[in-house]
Amino acid sequence: MKKSVLIAVTSVAIGFFTTQAMAQTQDTTKKDTAKTTAAPAATSTAAASGDVVGVMSTSTNYAPMALAIKSAQLEPTLQAAGPFTIFAPNDVAFSKLPKAQFDDLMKNPAKFAPILKYHVVAGKYTKADIIKALSAGKGKADLKTIDGQTLHLSVNDKSNLQITDAKGNAVLVTAFDTEASNGVVHGINGIMMP
Repeated sequence: MKKSVLIAVTSVAIGFFTTQAMAQTQDTTKKDTAKTTAAPAATSTAAASGDVVGVMSTSTNYAPMALAIKSAQLEPTLQAAGPFTIFAPNDVAFSKLPKAQFDDLMKNPAKFAPILKYHVVAGKYTKADIIKALSAGKGKADLKTIDGQTLHLSVNDKSNLQITDAKGNAVLVTAFDTEASNGVVHGINGIMMP
């Protein structure tokens, strides 16, 4: 039993690092929405300066998330010392929301804030920390959001890290370890619902 768990955990780690190496050799200048939604490559980005909100604001991939955080009046909370881990929906994820729904959420901070808080975990969990948690949990791990809700992490059959929300919907982590002064940001390809 221990041998099969060790093999599974090793496979997960190799899958993460193999995906990382493949993503670095692919041309990322073209947007391919079919690949983004089906099986995105997990990439890592270099360290950035500023708090998590500032880092997202300067990235075209996460600018809609940063704007949503400001609209929901969560900016002061996420500019605090933290540390925080943000699972940030990328621009493609936000573009999937109907414009009327997005506009309604942007005008209603009380309605939008709980959705956005569901993407924020207290504490800093880098890719290496997530792999350790998955190893300890035999391929599964749970993280608590800043509102005390649970995100369920696992590895899918294509060796991609996925997060399952409270409604049973799964999103994939598409980018890891964008460093900030008060935490880390990981990109995801969908919006999770509490």
